[in-house]
Amino acid sequence: MNIKPGTQQKGIMLLEALVGILIFSIGILAMLGMQAVGIRNTMDSKYRSEAAYLANEIVGQMWVDRSNIASYDDAGAGNARRTAWNTRVASLMPQDPAAPSSTAPTITIAGRQATVTVRWKPPGETTIGQYVMVAQINDPN
Repeated sequence: MNIKPGTQQKGIMLLEALVGILIFSIGILAMLGMQAVGIRNTMDSKYRSEAAYLANEIVGQMWVDRSNIASYDDAGAGNARRTAWNTRVASLMPQDPAAPSSTAPTITIAGRQATVTVRWKPPGETTIGQYVMVAQINDPN
């Protein structure tokens, strides 16, 4: 029986090409997965920095209005600056449409110490992120 040279190798090149395409496809899928994680982390970082800015903003207003610090508390009578800040937080931070109170910002005043908590729920996520800032507001006198 005479076998012509190269006849045993038929189809090997096609198999090598298919394996190469498979390896390339897995690499592309891995890159897409890393890109998605990178975008998620970038958005989380954006929300955290925005929350820090908003908390710092209301603490700055409390420093200016030190004599009325109790009006910033959740249980207090409230004031126009606090109401405007709540509106600003709701417009800049993604809220939970199903339970808006779970992502509402809170301010607790204990003596001269203010605890500001800003919460958010990113779209498509199940967890609620939060940023807590504690500041000591000195007595104006």
